[in-house]
Amino acid sequence: MRTRLRYRYRVLGLLATLSIITYLDRVCISVAGPRIQNEFNLSPEQWGVVTGAFAIAYALFEIPSGYLADRFGARAMLVRIVLWWSLFTTLTGFAHRLWSLIVIRFCFGAGEAGAYPTAATAVFRWFPFAERGRAFGVVLLSGQLGGAIAPLLIVPIQMHYGWRASFYVFGIVGAGWAAGWWRWYRNSPQEKAGVTAEELEEIGPAPGATVHALQSRAIAANKSLWALMAATFGYLYAYYFFLFWLPTYMIRERGFSENQTKLSALPFVLGIAANLSGGVARDSAVRRWGPTWGPRSIGVLGLGTAAASVIAALESTSAFWALAWLAICYGGITFQQPTVFSTSVDIGKRHAGTVAGCMNTAGALGGLLSSFVFGYLIQRFHGYDAVLVSMAAVLMAGAVLWFLVDATETLELV
Repeated sequence: MRTRLRYRYRVLGLLATLSIITYLDRVCISVAGPRIQNEFNLSPEQWGVVTGAFAIAYALFEIPSGYLADRFGARAMLVRIVLWWSLFTTLTGFAHRLWSLIVIRFCFGAGEAGAYPTAATAVFRWFPFAERGRAFGVVLLSGQLGGAIAPLLIVPIQMHYGWRASFYVFGIVGAGWAAGWWRWYRNSPQEKAGVTAEELEEIGPAPGATVHALQSRAIAANKSLWALMAATFGYLYAYYFFLFWLPTYMIRERGFSENQTKLSALPFVLGIAANLSGGVARDSAVRRWGPTWGPRSIGVLGLGTAAASVIAALESTSAFWALAWLAICYGGITFQQPTVFSTSVDIGKRHAGTVAGCMNTAGALGGLLSSFVFGYLIQRFHGYDAVLVSMAAVLMAGAVLWFLVDATETLELV
């Protein structure tokens, strides 16, 4: 008799699809970046403002979105989030001035904020502790898959129909996902018809009732959460380079042709393997070294490797080798990502969305800083060397900060 697929793995499939769509929409503007900058006659600093508008909104709305997910559940929240960002993805194609582009990208960031904290809420409610690393690994590797295929899809569309058409195409995709999510998903396995008693036992008891007030003092007192947030700030500072600057770097610094910017998919391809292996490694490390040193070791290894790879890219005289080293840097970052999210859930428990929102807010602030700093450094030093040096520095600092993170320091909001 054929074994039925566990319902929690179906939830994971929907979250993985969401993650693909998320990165298709994010990377769309990165691939379109050189064309947009040429059409609007934007300087590097002005392009930094455009990417920074997304980061500002993303930072502002992360914690409120995570809290609302804890309060009202992932079902309604993800529908709201996906429909909102799909609308502003489409509207990006209608921008005709710098300020309209800035406003639209700000609204896009406000809509997309909370997607991963809300996914964290769903993972906490549907997956047992021992499976969360792998679950986040699948969700995050799916985002890398979206980033990997985005240039392969977007570059031909832009070359044949212009950069605006790509935003129209990808803006439509989210509505179908939102309809499927609303129809099928339930906020807990206990609410979903068809979930067997055996699977409910595997998942564990339903979490207790969620408080209605955010206890900021409990967050302020949790040193591990602050260390995790600081490490996330550092790695997202570097991460945003791959989301918004890599194709422009390839063309203007390393001499790639527009058609060759399809190779900007390479970091995301490596990120797929890194996310999956990182999630499996987290679960294995926890079993071998315990809940404190297991996650800690993965974080140090990932960000330490990323920092060393940036230096190697900086020193490389070959354009293709520089891209390969940057891909390894991205792999190191994404290797530790499932552990970042798993640790957020471990610290937050039934407030997983709120804690993941705090963590992602710190990351968005790192991305915001990089948006403005990268543009300034490129214009000030007429190249990208200073950008890469700053990336290496913050990644190494992030690796050191992982030594201060203890996933057993649970945040109890009462």
